Amino acid sequence: MKLAEALQERADLNRRVEQLRARLSNNVVMQEGVKPEESPDALLNEMDALLNRLEALIIAINRTNMAAIVDGAPLSDALARRDVLKMRINMLRNVVDQASRLAQRSRGDEIRQLPAVDVRALQRQVDDLSRDFRLLDNRIQAANWATELIEN
Repeated sequence: MKLAEALQERADLNRRVEQLRARLSNNVVMQEGVKPEESPDALLNEMDALLNRLEALIIAINRTNMAAIVDGAPLSDALARRDVLKMRINMLRNVVDQASRLAQRSRGDEIRQLPAVDVRALQRQVDDLSRDFRLLDNRIQAANWATELIEN
């Protein structure tokens, strides 16, 4: 199995666990004399099996991320760089958005607000970081499809 396939399965398992959690919540309390729609015990058994598979899959993904190499370093390093790039981009976009807003003045004698940062320079930085993010994400995705999952 390729790493990318394992990542897709992990996402699917996470969705299924969340759906099962909701089904459990709907069936663990019942009105006296009324049976629940689904057996809580059967749902708990299904949840246990899903969580066991999810745990094994996460372990295999983590091992594979440490063994696979992207840009001369473990894939896990590239994932950390991508996560931090995304955080940096979002933070800078927020600053640009805040600084770009024109002050809402209803009268001409109100105090005018001006940006305290160079919006153009920050926007160029956001654009450059966004390009870096896309390129890094492409390399990560390529590695995901080229790498076999390390399973034990």
